[in-house]
Amino acid sequence: MEHSSGVGVLDKVVLVLDAVEGGAESLAALTEATGLSRATAHRLAVALEQHRLLTRDAAGRWQLGPRLGELASAGAADVLLDRAGPVLSRLRDATGESAQLYRRQGGARVCAAAAERGSGLRDTVPVGSVLPLTAGSAAQVLLAWTPEDPLVADAAFGLRVLAEVRRRGWAHSVAEREQGVASVSAPVRGRDGTVLAALSVSGPLERLTRSPGRLHADAVVAAAAELSRSAG
Repeated sequence: MEHSSGVGVLDKVVLVLDAVEGGAESLAALTEATGLSRATAHRLAVALEQHRLLTRDAAGRWQLGPRLGELASAGAADVLLDRAGPVLSRLRDATGESAQLYRRQGGARVCAAAAERGSGLRDTVPVGSVLPLTAGSAAQVLLAWTPEDPLVADAAFGLRVLAEVRRRGWAHSVAEREQGVASVSAPVRGRDGTVLAALSVSGPLERLTRSPGRLHADAVVAAAAELSRSAG
């Protein structure tokens, strides 16, 4: 095996990933491209799918999975967090609502940074909070550009909602994650367009109304674009 590391399983995994990157979409194509047996190629591909390093589209074709993009963008995390504070503060001041930055971590999303509303009724999400990827506008943003992710099947939103998020570039939710709370989110992107995080504002439904995007989408999208440029 060319460029063998001496760790047989690892070398085979890399063969499978290289094959899919090269256009091998079916099990037959994987077997031919890697020289592995059909059973071995299938076993490794399914294992990689479990770790989101590979995925399958609606037709069952193998594709590189979203985890690869997440790993590639991890190096931008420190810069992103360094630049997030001032942007979140300005967004909070512009909207009068608490602002948060969420990053995906496995099958969940984590609040990586926040700027809380100083007083009055508010939605408080402490930094480090782990929230589901199956509800809320930030979850919609983090899944919208990987609609084949298995988590979508269990989400409070469906493929139609994710298609709308991709079309308009932002998401909103009303009492989706928590009763009485509404939110608006937009993607923070890396230089290559990869979604690194979701920037959000959230607050009580009585202030944000049942159409929170109408109130705050422009401000959230502008702040997300600013952070994308700054961190990029």
